Amino acid sequence: MASTRTPPTDPLTLEVVQLIGSVVARYYEEYEQAAAQHGLTGAQARVLGLLALEPMPMRRIAAKLKCEPSNVTGIVDRLEARGLVERRPDPADRRVKLAAVTSAGGEAAGELRDGLDFARAPLASLSRDERYVLRGLLQRMLGLDPEASPSGD
Repeated sequence: MASTRTPPTDPLTLEVVQLIGSVVARYYEEYEQAAAQHGLTGAQARVLGLLALEPMPMRRIAAKLKCEPSNVTGIVDRLEARGLVERRPDPADRRVKLAAVTSAGGEAAGELRDGLDFARAPLASLSRDERYVLRGLLQRMLGLDPEASPSGD
């Protein structure tokens, strides 16, 4: 049986990990604040943001958020009660229900996205080429296909 060993961690790697953690913490802090300004929890705001990209079934939302589908059902119920989300049949399989943003939900998701600006100023200080390099490195770290980049370039 092959052993899974963690490679030795050098000081540079530790520093990079700490910096990534700091960026993530700042992102979540600001995300929670922006959500609260709209009377939403962070989880509700994240679901709304996902659904603003495309309608999807609860299981897929749960997989993207790495949580249980029953948690997502409660979140979608609360968003639906506020008129931000609706359930509709999946045109490909009418047995499946998709959660989708309403026009009010799409507007709220856009306002949330626009309200998240902690990274904009630091990113603006990087050249376009530096932002491409950073994007490529982050995609590589996450095992994403750079060809599938949402920005299309």
